[in-house]
This record gives sequence, C-alpha cells and structure tokens, in this order.
Amino acid sequence: MTRFARTPVSSSSNSNLISSAVRPNWEAAGFSTASGIQFAKRGRPGPGEGFAVNFIMQDGEEISVQAHEGESLLDVAWANDIDIEGACEASLACSTCHLILDPDSYSKLEEPTDEENDMLDLAFGLTDTSRLGCQVLMNKELDGIVAKLPSMTRNASA
Repeated sequence: MTRFARTPVSSSSNSNLISSAVRPNWEAAGFSTASGIQFAKRGRPGPGEGFAVNFIMQDGEEISVQAHEGESLLDVAWANDIDIEGACEASLACSTCHLILDPDSYSKLEEPTDEENDMLDLAFGLTDTSRLGCQVLMNKELDGIVAKLPSMTRNASA
C-alpha cells in the first residue's frame, strides 16, 4: 500500500500562515511516523502554550485542547483521545475525519483541493463549512478554532 506524506511547508512568514493551514502538496512516500514522533517528542502544549482547538462532540459537550503549529486537527484529536476515526490515516482516501468548522475559521483557510472535495462528497452531514480534519493544519490564524464532530461518519471502505 502506498502512503502519502506532506511536502514540508515553511510557515515562518506571515504570507505563508494561511497557505500552510492546508496540506497542498502530496507525494508518494514510504511509511513514516515522523510527523507523529515530532509532536510526541515535544509533548502536548499546556494551556496558553499552543493554539486553542475547541471540539464540539456529537452530544454537545465542548472539549478544549491545545495544538502545536503545523499539527492537523485529526492529529490533535487523536492526541487528546477525541473519537475521530481517520480510517485512511490521513492519506486523503476517506471522509471519516470530517469536521464542521466555525464560519470565521473556515474563511481563513484556502479552498479545499479537488481531492479533498471528492472525499467530502462522501461525508455524512456535509455543510458549507465542512473540512477533513487531516487537511487542516494549525497556525496562529486558527487559534480558537471550533470544530464540530458530525452526528455520524460514513466509512465507504469498510
């Protein structure tokens, strides 16, 4: 099975902040856990040390956590035991990490790629502010983002 890895994106300048919030370039790569290891070595940021992410669960419970710059919403959820499937492990081959973003945060992102839109078309409960959690990368512009988990997900590969 081919795995995909994100081409590194520099977010050192303000002009790259928005463009680095999505995974624009994918290339085939061997299996790698480098991304997960990078964040695991740093540990989870404490309150005020990272960027705030507010997940709204299906039952309405709000869970507020901190994220590192460059970390995907899917990785943030997994690191904080938030139940998002992510069946394809962020290879852009499913819609099980579908999230509904607040309009303000959604407007700060680039438009989804055609590949992401193809997967979103399979998502249950698609909205105008739906995105795949594996495709949204945290940066200071997204600090305070609200991401609602849909009432259910659809795993077409199962």
